[in-house]
Amino acid sequence: MTYEAPGGSRPALARAVAVEPGKFAAAYWGKAPLLSRAGELAGPGGFGDLLSPDAVDELLSRRGLRTPFLRVARQGNVLPVGQFTGGGGAGAEISDQIIDDQVMRLYAEGATLVLQGLHRLWPPLIDYSQRLGAELRRPLQVNAYLTPPGSQGFSTHYDTHDVFVLQVDGTKRWRLHEPVLADPLEKQAWGGHADEVAATALGEPALDVVLEPGDALYLPRGWLHSAEALGHRSLHLTLGVRALTRYAVVEELLALAAGDARLRATLPYAVDVADPETIEPELTETVEALRDWLTSVEPAEIAERLRARDWPSARPEPVSPLAQLDFAAGLGPDDQLRVREGLRWQLTEDGPDHVVLRLVGRTMRFPATCASSLRIALGGELVRVGDLPLEDDADRLVLARRLLNEALVVPS
Repeated sequence: MTYEAPGGSRPALARAVAVEPGKFAAAYWGKAPLLSRAGELAGPGGFGDLLSPDAVDELLSRRGLRTPFLRVARQGNVLPVGQFTGGGGAGAEISDQIIDDQVMRLYAEGATLVLQGLHRLWPPLIDYSQRLGAELRRPLQVNAYLTPPGSQGFSTHYDTHDVFVLQVDGTKRWRLHEPVLADPLEKQAWGGHADEVAATALGEPALDVVLEPGDALYLPRGWLHSAEALGHRSLHLTLGVRALTRYAVVEELLALAAGDARLRATLPYAVDVADPETIEPELTETVEALRDWLTSVEPAEIAERLRARDWPSARPEPVSPLAQLDFAAGLGPDDQLRVREGLRWQLTEDGPDHVVLRLVGRTMRFPATCASSLRIALGGELVRVGDLPLEDDADRLVLARRLLNEALVVPS
């Protein structure tokens, strides 16, 4: 029997879309854009609690940012990092730290600032992206775009990931066109279709809308878009959602197909691979061999490979190392724990006497008597150490301390 950690049920999505999750999944997810106005969304009103102009100033001036956490773009071109980075000063032996006054000059001259990887830098966005990612069961990347009045940082393009746009400050006009390539893969960037993108952008947009503070826009991958700040500077967040596609399943199938001797067979001696008539029988036999092999593939084999591909792409919530170890050292039966949010785990039986806990990049083995306690401790609810279904408090404390020391659970 296999048990998986639940995705959780939290209202993070309700801050980004104004429809119920079921309707969003059926009508919009990966299919169509969705505009949600500020008054329709859940939350405190606007997105200033996630990021603000003051927070941007702090990030650019006092947090010691380095590349690639900042990009600067002007008229569709990304500027060389040497124009806004330099040495970190005494005691900091680095050469790529953001120089705030140079950034200010470039912004004043019309450049767009792109703060990247904020899901790893800014606490409110670390927390929010963690919650939304758990709901979607997909990894997220959060960027912020600060655009001067009347400026456009990037020309019309498409992304190879879905995007939630959250307008924080100012207004921005978005023009959307239908895809020139539906559902592009990560290796199918828009530059390979630049002429089609440019030609399509000249036509009437499918959506032409101005985002006000607190508005949100969902864009499936492949949709063409451009954005222009209006009479005031514009600050917006983009939450990029990496797709896991059927093509990824095909890639894993082909990786497993290397185990089939017919598919590993050498082509005939001196075969002319440029001649369609010569290669036709080889193609036919290869397709037949592949079809025969595909009928024998077990879903568990593909699931194992997709797990190894997917799980490492998202990190669980941060832990506080010193506080965590101090808490574990003083642990008592009345203390409460919860699973580390976003932790990916899978518990499987390993014979009659043991269970194996699979995690990202490692596995842990436990006595079978710990199975119920592990499911409870990692199940998503608060749990009192003394309530774990083991024989006595000594066993409960040993298991709980191990889970704390391995950073699988955190103090409530």
